[in-house]
Amino acid sequence: MALHRLTSITMGVPNVAETAAYYTDFGLAPEADGWFATRDAGRQLHIVHAPTRRLVEVRVGADTPDDLAAAASRLHRLGVASRVEGTTLTACDRATGVRAVLHVVPRLVQDPVPAPLYNGPGRADRTGSRAAGVLRTGPVRPRRLGHAVLGTTDFETTTAFFRDGLGFKASDYVKDRGAFLRCSTDHHNVFVIAMPVTFLHHTSWQVDDIDDIGRGAFAMLEDHPERHVWGLGRHHAGSNFFWYLKDPAGNFSEYYSDMDCVVDDQLWTPEVLEGTKGLFDWGPPPPPSFLAPDDLAALMTGSHSAVR
Repeated sequence: MALHRLTSITMGVPNVAETAAYYTDFGLAPEADGWFATRDAGRQLHIVHAPTRRLVEVRVGADTPDDLAAAASRLHRLGVASRVEGTTLTACDRATGVRAVLHVVPRLVQDPVPAPLYNGPGRADRTGSRAAGVLRTGPVRPRRLGHAVLGTTDFETTTAFFRDGLGFKASDYVKDRGAFLRCSTDHHNVFVIAMPVTFLHHTSWQVDDIDDIGRGAFAMLEDHPERHVWGLGRHHAGSNFFWYLKDPAGNFSEYYSDMDCVVDDQLWTPEVLEGTKGLFDWGPPPPPSFLAPDDLAALMTGSHSAVR
């Protein structure tokens, strides 16, 4: 695959300082100029001011300048303008206004983390010691950015922009309302979802395992129970464990582990999922505010005001 990872996103919010403090608590390392870094992939979140919360930019790693030229040709066939400058291509989705930047960067190589030892029926892989997950004491720090979820008022246009233009691959669909798209071996790096207004639904951040999901969420909720949104559970699309929290701007942030990995595109067949199957296999049911965030009406009002 010519594309190989989601390198960073830029998030626009009206309350930058408050939102930045949240992501510091979440485990991202603050750097200069509103940037935040993960443990393994460096600067991956940029927080900037915007009148309403939104996804401003996604940056995607490509292997060679030829990959940029191929993307420019595909975008041209869609009627989407793009600009190639050196090792960077820039284009905007007409439906959402989100800016996409493809840039030639090295592939990310993560040092393997030893798999936890688990005991089970007829199997004692861990003996004479407590589980490693209950002995950890340090704060949870996400390894890397996994994906972003983008609400769009024109599902077909936004899906085509990422899939047919930029070159993302489709992993699964939720009927005619959702598209799980990947630019790496992860099951999805962008999830496009039909909504009555354009907005950033959530970002997702990889941690070591289910213990770190629980530890991270517990620490985030200890003094701020209002941050809880949904979890603990396991998705069907992507198969990952999850726990969702809410930042002060209204965006959801997800700790995840154990995501499906698609190494050979020919061996993966996208499914068209219906109902709640794409959302979760087990866990509490998603709250109404996850499916339709509480501030949607305000976002719609703000969007219409901006047009005027």
